[in-house]
Amino acid sequence: MELQQIRYVLAVAETNSFTRAAERCLVVQSALSHQIARLERELGARLFDRTSRMVRLTPAGEAFLPAARQCLDAAERAVAEVAAAAGEVRGRLTVGVIPTVAAIDVPATLDGFRRKYPNVRVGLRVCASEDLVEQIKDGTVDVAFLGLPATARPQGVRSRELAHDRLVAVVAPGHPLAGEPHVDLHRLSSEVFVDFPAGTAGRIQSDQAFAAAGLGREVAFEVTAADFMAQLVRQGLGIAMLPSAYTPQLTGVITVQVSDAPARVEHLAWSRFSLTPAASAFLAAVGAPAELLAERHSSEERQE
Repeated sequence: MELQQIRYVLAVAETNSFTRAAERCLVVQSALSHQIARLERELGARLFDRTSRMVRLTPAGEAFLPAARQCLDAAERAVAEVAAAAGEVRGRLTVGVIPTVAAIDVPATLDGFRRKYPNVRVGLRVCASEDLVEQIKDGTVDVAFLGLPATARPQGVRSRELAHDRLVAVVAPGHPLAGEPHVDLHRLSSEVFVDFPAGTAGRIQSDQAFAAAGLGREVAFEVTAADFMAQLVRQGLGIAMLPSAYTPQLTGVITVQVSDAPARVEHLAWSRFSLTPAASAFLAAVGAPAELLAERHSSEERQE
């Protein structure tokens, strides 16, 4: 079994097409198909069901993928560690962020990191905090910026607090609340809300605050993107509650202070286990050197 064969299998699995996989891998389709067929003979099982219109994984192919990804990740990690020993940071870095991250300028940070470490392939994922925590655990995300209620902490990962904030009400310019200096949750409870999906960290902080005050509210619009949330608010379809540090990015809406608003804490999170050289360099770049060094040392001791 060769690493290139594994790369070909993953490319076909991700594109559902031998043609697109060959284009991604910069090889002719016949060569890619030949190598996958060789691998299937070696394994004694077909990895893909092929028809004229569809390519899909067989049960054997589904079973093969997790270990195949781990194998490629380990190979890339080995190369990166050798380079790091020689003083060069390379490899892959995947950063996760929540839609309302405000404690750090993510685009500027990624740009500065890429300029300093041009041999690192940088990727970005925008997800809810709870999804990013799971992706850190399974190794698909290296470092993430999270936003959680003040009563919660990231579980199963290493983290440090970056910033504390409170939510504000976000309303359309013509809304009756637009001219108010401040409001409270009781007044807001009579409004129709635009909010994040139920069960997400971005939603829970508001739900908990209204519940603690013995209040209910109507969430008519559930969306995953804060900028789309602002579009709905601008149309007068509802109001929203968003972190005060994030709302200056929005246009065409008015923010109102909430006297008993829920608090939100932004966290920087990373794996409890060993870090890649690229992840270590990124953590140092965003100001987590003490935690980073302690974690990297303890991880190496555990592996020994």
